[in-house]
Amino acid sequence: MADDVRRGLTRFPKTLPPYLFYDEAGSSLYERITELPEYYLTRAEREIFVTQAAEIVDRVGRSAGGPLSVIELGAGSASKTEILLQAVLARHGRGLYLPIDVSATALAGAEARLRRSLPRLSIRSLPMTHAESLRVIADVAPPRLVLFIGSSVGNLPDGEASALLRRTREALPGETWLLLGTDLRTSPEMHRAAYDDAAGVTAAFNKNILTHINRELGGHFDIGRFRHLARWNEAASCVEMHLESVGAQEIAVDHLALRARFEAGETIHTESSVKYDLPRVARLLEAGDFRLEATYHDRARRFGLHLARARAAGR
Repeated sequence: MADDVRRGLTRFPKTLPPYLFYDEAGSSLYERITELPEYYLTRAEREIFVTQAAEIVDRVGRSAGGPLSVIELGAGSASKTEILLQAVLARHGRGLYLPIDVSATALAGAEARLRRSLPRLSIRSLPMTHAESLRVIADVAPPRLVLFIGSSVGNLPDGEASALLRRTREALPGETWLLLGTDLRTSPEMHRAAYDDAAGVTAAFNKNILTHINRELGGHFDIGRFRHLARWNEAASCVEMHLESVGAQEIAVDHLALRARFEAGETIHTESSVKYDLPRVARLLEAGDFRLEATYHDRARRFGLHLARARAAGR
């Protein structure tokens, strides 16, 4: 965290990585975001799980056999994943679930709930980053289904996203499947509104990244002197979230022996959320060493769950 914050606040334009949103307060704010009327993504993806989870598990099971191990990158509360895990247990009778997330609080809550609702499920929570988890999950026997849902992949540039998928594939030789969730490009106005809700919850979520730095690294950010911005980037087909400095200011971060200077109107880029078309998804998967097998949509075709299979070595 210290290295990432130092790097991000000393470059131009300034940036901070989105994983810094997810301390205890940030995870709670994100759960509130998923219930907002403007934030259609979670409802659309949940609809797909409700209608297609059994088909997805059956499709993987017909090829891979079982029992199936489910590995989730960025699991959070695992509320949608629970629907898929129910389908895994219905088909195989048992299963292993490895949720990975930087928020230990979110994982603890998810694990406690799942142990009550799905007692036949074995759970092994991994409170760490994606990169750290790759060293841990290598001992999970195939067949495996890796989940990267919630459109989290859209936070990454395509090259970084494909590299993450490729590293995951390399860490998991043998029969491995991937279920990738992506928001699909429809209306730029609807996309932008999903990240700038009328109640201001997303603004609080965005500003919480500064509160997190203040607490963990001795920062002196005055949250009231930064404004939440959500912008549509047409060329990149994404929504960008920024924190804009209200006036010129200099911020000390004590644990880094750093003083970050801001001009009036200067921003910190905190997150991008890409909105995909299907050819872009296919290219991303191919570069990540996976082959697209099927795409499942919600009724309004705003969101896609893409089921892909790891390519065999040498192919």
